[in-house]
Amino acid sequence: MNLELVTIIVDEYDPAIEFFTEVLGFELAEDSPAVSTHHGTPKRWVVVRPPGARTGILLARADGDRQAAAVGDQMAGRVGFFLRVDDFDAQYQRMRDAGVQFVGEPRAEPYGRVVVFVDIAGNRWDLLGPA
Repeated sequence: MNLELVTIIVDEYDPAIEFFTEVLGFELAEDSPAVSTHHGTPKRWVVVRPPGARTGILLARADGDRQAAAVGDQMAGRVGFFLRVDDFDAQYQRMRDAGVQFVGEPRAEPYGRVVVFVDIAGNRWDLLGPA
């Protein structure tokens, strides 16, 4: 058994793909046409994942007012996603150079170095490095 996908609701596909692939360094695993089950409108099945990871993120374009209201607030303001990296300093600098919004400064915790950042949709993530 494994967790295959989690969903992040986004405003638009292409800027989200660019953020996850160019800024975070994820791989674009799939980008296929699909049809909305709610309204029958065209959509895309877009999956990104960290290199070598089995679990991916389905980038789902908001469909309707309720989903649009959830963009950036899927976890009600809490950190809901956690990105563990081997080289914390290099990834942190890469993301800063790309203009990623950080909430606070990196700090040391028993579980490793950590800093909160905000993704393109407004969701909060922990960037985690080794202890």
